[in-house]
Amino acid sequence: MPLTFQLDPPVTPALRDGILRLWVDVSDAGGAVGFVPPVDVEEVRPELVKHLVAMTEGRMRLVVGFDEDGAVAATTFVAANTHRLMLHWVWLYTVMVHPSHQGKGYGRDLMAAVEREVRGFDGIEAIRLTCRGGTGVEHFYASCGYKEVGRVPGAIRVAEGDDRDDIVMLLPLD
Repeated sequence: MPLTFQLDPPVTPALRDGILRLWVDVSDAGGAVGFVPPVDVEEVRPELVKHLVAMTEGRMRLVVGFDEDGAVAATTFVAANTHRLMLHWVWLYTVMVHPSHQGKGYGRDLMAAVEREVRGFDGIEAIRLTCRGGTGVEHFYASCGYKEVGRVPGAIRVAEGDDRDDIVMLLPLD
């Protein structure tokens, strides 16, 4: 059953808790979304609050994929640039699909939904994201049309002696 995607759904307690649980579950499954497993809700909550504050301030938007039961199954945050010379592109942060839905094409569906939504934003010509090297996720993004445009070797320290590249990907919307 396909997911239903929504841009900027109302932030209810159920949505907030669903995103929080998704973030923990993705992190604990080894997803590269800002944490190293194991994590708990209280460790992730401050990061979610930062994203929610940015949404309230109009600096960030949210795309959510809901499953057939209305549960949060996928999300990403779309951040506007604040620098006057970079207002023509946006960032994607915290791209997540619940581990129980891996392999169903929902990641590709999420990326397509984000692209559709962002194409409707005035003046936006590209989407940019970064991903953690060593996971192979850059190949997934490439299959969605993103091009690797930069790489900083060893920029992400997952653990002592385990440094990963920070890979910059770009999707032009022309």
